[in-house]
Amino acid sequence: MKLVQDLLRAENISLTFSNGNGGLHVLDSISLDVSPDEFVCIVGPSGCGKTSLLRILAGLLEPSSGQVVFSGERLARPQRRMGFVFQQANLMPWRTALDNICLPLELAGFARDEKQDRARSLIELMGLQGFEEMYPCDLSGGMAQRVAIGRALVHEPDVLLLDEPFGSLDALTRERMGEELLRIWKAQRGTLLMVTHSIPEAVLLADRVIVLSERPARVELNLKIPIPRPRSIDLTYTEEFGALAAQIRGAIRVKVG
Repeated sequence: MKLVQDLLRAENISLTFSNGNGGLHVLDSISLDVSPDEFVCIVGPSGCGKTSLLRILAGLLEPSSGQVVFSGERLARPQRRMGFVFQQANLMPWRTALDNICLPLELAGFARDEKQDRARSLIELMGLQGFEEMYPCDLSGGMAQRVAIGRALVHEPDVLLLDEPFGSLDALTRERMGEELLRIWKAQRGTLLMVTHSIPEAVLLADRVIVLSERPARVELNLKIPIPRPRSIDLTYTEEFGALAAQIRGAIRVKVG
């Protein structure tokens, strides 16, 4: 059996959007890799193309050049072995929290009992006991995003990609959700790749932080985070944490400062 060291790899990814005025060059020869069970965060200036890159890595958007390799094979379309969490929860308003989590299994034709068992185990993991039968309109922003993460995890993907999943939450809820994500990742393990605008959030959560430059984006910094796990929000007040955050902030300012 062939050993695949990198679960997900981008090779010289470039992207240009046609706009009738010579095109908008968004990504420029980006290469990166993500190993099994690794947690990687992507940060960079607003509008530099982070979401576009994540969509390319998920097979939702085709690059202008370059390729994505997933488990040793070229990625040509979305895969069931990948889960994707968008900036907004995007829950179906007519379905309960439990039924929203069940949706991917329903579409895949799973039997009712297996759907319910898997979804209820995710309800417990996400800390949503007692809210199973509530509709999205009755859930807080943090709870709705938990349901969205549960929906992405219910089919047990090898890779979970998250696009600024806590961006619409208030600061305190965002901190709690970051710690919750660490708890869920520890319980389930697996590979996570997350876009965030928050440098402290990236340092707290990730094994490695990839910094993109302003558009057209290139990889400006690929920084390993040596802080041991488990981690808590208290780490944000330490000197080591501050030095890592400053290094990332400095890399972002290379071209925009």
